[in-house]
Amino acid sequence: MDLLAQYSDGGEDPAEQEDAEMSGLSSPDSSPIRLLAPLRSAAPEVSDSLLVVSTSGGGVGGVDPLKKPLDPSQRRVNYNPTAEQLWAPVAGPAHPYAKDGVAQGLRNHKIGFVEDAAIAPFMFDEQYNTFHAYGFAADPGATAGNNIVGDLNAVEATDGASVYNLPQHEHRKQRKENKKRPRSEGEVDEEEKEKVENPATDEWLVKNSKSPWAGEKEGLQGELTEEQTAYAELHAEKKNQKDKGEKVEIDDKSTFHGKEEVDYQGRSWIAPPKDVKATNEHCYIPKRWVHTWSGHTKGVSAIRFFPKYGHLLLSASMDTKVKIWDVHGSGKCMRTYMGHSKAVRDITFNNDGSKFLTASYDRKIKLWDTETGQVLSSFSTGKIPYVVKFNPDDDKQNVLLAGMSDKKIVQWDMNTGQISQEYDQHLGAVNTITFVDDNRRFVTSSDDKSLRVWEFGIPVVIKYISEPHMHSMPSITVHPNTNWFAAQSLDNQILIYSTRERFRLNKKKRFAGHIVAGYACQVNFSPDGRFIMSGDGEGRCWFWDWKTCKVFRTLKCHEGVCIGAEWHPLEQSKVATCGWDGLIKYWD
Repeated sequence: MDLLAQYSDGGEDPAEQEDAEMSGLSSPDSSPIRLLAPLRSAAPEVSDSLLVVSTSGGGVGGVDPLKKPLDPSQRRVNYNPTAEQLWAPVAGPAHPYAKDGVAQGLRNHKIGFVEDAAIAPFMFDEQYNTFHAYGFAADPGATAGNNIVGDLNAVEATDGASVYNLPQHEHRKQRKENKKRPRSEGEVDEEEKEKVENPATDEWLVKNSKSPWAGEKEGLQGELTEEQTAYAELHAEKKNQKDKGEKVEIDDKSTFHGKEEVDYQGRSWIAPPKDVKATNEHCYIPKRWVHTWSGHTKGVSAIRFFPKYGHLLLSASMDTKVKIWDVHGSGKCMRTYMGHSKAVRDITFNNDGSKFLTASYDRKIKLWDTETGQVLSSFSTGKIPYVVKFNPDDDKQNVLLAGMSDKKIVQWDMNTGQISQEYDQHLGAVNTITFVDDNRRFVTSSDDKSLRVWEFGIPVVIKYISEPHMHSMPSITVHPNTNWFAAQSLDNQILIYSTRERFRLNKKKRFAGHIVAGYACQVNFSPDGRFIMSGDGEGRCWFWDWKTCKVFRTLKCHEGVCIGAEWHPLEQSKVATCGWDGLIKYWD
């Protein structure tokens, strides 16, 4: 009844009465009023006070309550905590680089702060052995106060020294005791006695250095015989020379293998045949293997045709010998030159072929007479020569240039035997010397991965070529038109440079496909300049077309490395190759 009275009360809001009239609720035909029970929420009450405090910019102690870490002992939370609050460490100072100024910044892992703890192996062994020897060790977890674990009395007795750090007076004390108490021969500890009696120990071997079952010799060694004395003196002399770094001298000699050194007309055996002429102007790629020269017992390192005619072929080998072969006639070995004690690295003819130079790993450069086999001169700086060259000018055939292992290019006057110039700018061993620009300049390459251009006779670099992508270039050859030179790069490609003033890299010409990384494989041109060829580390010889830079042909020449390849100067389709298998092959 009270409810009905309230509804019939005239103190209602006029707007509500109007709404009720509009909806028809006040009409006599409307349904009776329903009494609804108050709704109940299953969610806990959430306090808005903390939100008000946080938005107002402060809290207790100047810390935002919404960012304060939760107390793990709290059983009830009256607000919705953030993920940072749930994962924040309970204790610890605020990290200086934290965005919110609380311990959140200390977290370096999703579950909190992980601290790396490490101790050096020596420190661990020192404390471990000290604890077992003296009964105390340092406490790594102690921050202040007593940082010793174990017997404190032992700490005072040893002044806190570890087993690796005894005080000086302890060392002196031990030395004095050892001096005062010399041990007698019969005084042996039981433990040492067991070791001496045990054949498996070193002590037993020291005591029984003489085998117990070795019987006595029938007679003592008397005086040495004359043969034994001579052998001992020779052995001692060789050992002294080896210790002093001196090399055993090898007699220079030569052996002629042909029928006769002079024919019935008085012509020398090195004289070119009269019928040797160029048959055709165009060169062709060889197809078949026609001849093999085998006489070297080790790998062949270089081959050179006789200048202009090519009727003889000179070869240098790792067996310390140099041989010259007949190409035009019988195909046999004509002469062997022996004078080096180590492998021969490089050889080169002079302009007329009457003389040639050899460079060997025995640190000597020798000038030979091709016809007689005599050594005319010998040069050495005490370093290994990697390349030797005559000056190509006819009036300077007495000038010798050698690239050495001590980064220098040394110039000798062979008439006087004196060093006339030194070119010292490279940062590594010098590999090649190539004359360009009408022999007024020469280009050198080195292990320092650079090219340097010099004026002949002036030890100043006029052009320095070095790029980050460059590799060492152990072989360089000039194109027959003298406008370009090809450089064998150890990143398995042949690069072309101009011989003019700028010495620019020709980026349009690049020859690749072969594998030469690690090997100083020789690169060469055909006499007409239409083809370029090179050996590789797998025993093949590659031929490229100069204009198109495409691979023209490959020949499987040797077992192992094909280190050298030479095109015959007159017979345009014939090529000679040499390899580390000790063979020299002729291709047509």
